[in-house]
Amino acid sequence: MTIRLSLGDWALQQAGAKPVRHRVFVIEQKVPLDMEWDEMDAQCLHAVVHGDDGEPIATGRLLPDGHIGRMAVVKSMRGDGIGGLVLQALMEEARKRGDRSVVLSAQTQAEPFYQRHGFTREGEEFMEAGIPHVQMRHVFA
Repeated sequence: MTIRLSLGDWALQQAGAKPVRHRVFVIEQKVPLDMEWDEMDAQCLHAVVHGDDGEPIATGRLLPDGHIGRMAVVKSMRGDGIGGLVLQALMEEARKRGDRSVVLSAQTQAEPFYQRHGFTREGEEFMEAGIPHVQMRHVFA
């Protein structure tokens, strides 16, 4: 499979990011619509991966304060390294702009994925949108 990752602002990326986030968070994970969409999208750098057929299959965003969020890969494409590609692209952009670290709120079931990418857990588990999460950080060397 040939995939294409692109980075850009919300105006450029929302056509790809919205359907992935809606499918993964709203439909699959039952996150309320009013919790999924926020004013931060307009301030973030977004990554979107498109598959062979041009359909969006993954997304994530980097906030101005160094948070990575809204990481999502459509169910049929999980386990193929696409999430790691999105995460590494966002981390590299944070590093390029001078961030010393990046932080994220990981669903606890995804904690091992983020650990493989150099993130460490900070603090206790908490609930967000009815889903258990942990805060994790990666400090750039």
